Amino acid sequence: MAGPVQSIERAAAILRLLAAGPRRLGLGEVAASLGLAKGTAYGILRTLQHVDFVERDTATGKYQLGAALLHLGTSYLDVNELRSRSINWADALAARSGEAVRLGTPLEGRVLVIHHVFRPDDTLQTLDVGALLPLHASSLGKVLLAYGTAALEPATGPELEAYTRHTLATVEQLDRALAEVRDLGWAAEIQEMSMGEAGVAAPIRGHGGLVVGAIGLSGPVERICDSQGHPRPSLITLLREAARAVSRELGAGRW
Repeated sequence: MAGPVQSIERAAAILRLLAAGPRRLGLGEVAASLGLAKGTAYGILRTLQHVDFVERDTATGKYQLGAALLHLGTSYLDVNELRSRSINWADALAARSGEAVRLGTPLEGRVLVIHHVFRPDDTLQTLDVGALLPLHASSLGKVLLAYGTAALEPATGPELEAYTRHTLATVEQLDRALAEVRDLGWAAEIQEMSMGEAGVAAPIRGHGGLVVGAIGLSGPVERICDSQGHPRPSLITLLREAARAVSRELGAGRW
C-alpha cells in the first residue's frame, strides 16, 4: 500500500498553521514554523493560492486562508447545530454581562441573526432572530468579513452604504478596520448602524479553527462603551470567554 503523499501533508500543515492564528503570516514565518525551505513553502503556497484555499495580501505579501476553503469548512455545519451548541453559553453571557447577546452567520451578503438573548432587565426589547444586518456596519458582520467567512457583494464599489455619520463608508476604511479586527480578535460597532447603539463581537470557530459564526453583545452606547467611547474591557473579556467556550463545543482546538 502506498504511503502518505508528502506534498499533501505539507499543504495540510500550512493550512492548519494559517487557521490556528488570528493574523496573516509571511513566507518566512510559514517556512520557519514548519521547518521547510522557503522555496518549498512558496511552491505549496502558490498552489494553494491557485485553488483559492489561500489568499495573499498584495500590500504586505502575507498569507491567510482563502474563501474557497472557508466555504468548505462552514458547509458541514448546520445552522441549527451552531445555535443549539451556543444557547447555554449565550444565556450565561447575557446574565454575566447584563447585555443582549446575538449570534450571527452569513447569508447572501448579510448577517443572519440566528439566536438572540434579551438583556436581562425589564426594558422593552424586540426579538432580532431572522433579522439581516449589514456586514460592514455591524460588529457581527465585521468578524465574518475579517476572517473570510463572508464577503461583500461582488458589485460593491468603493463607496459603502452609510447608515449614520459614523458608518465606515469606503472599502478602504473597512479594510483598515478588518485588519484591526484580526489583530485584536474582536470587532466593534459604535453608532455605525444606529445612533445611540453599540456592539462588540468575537469569532466562533469550528473544526480546524475555521470561523463559522460570530457572537456579540449589543446595547446602548453608554452601556457598551466607557466615557472615552471605547468598548468596556470587562465586556470584551466575557465575550471572548463565551466565544472560546462555544468554539470548543464545535470541536475547535485552543486559540
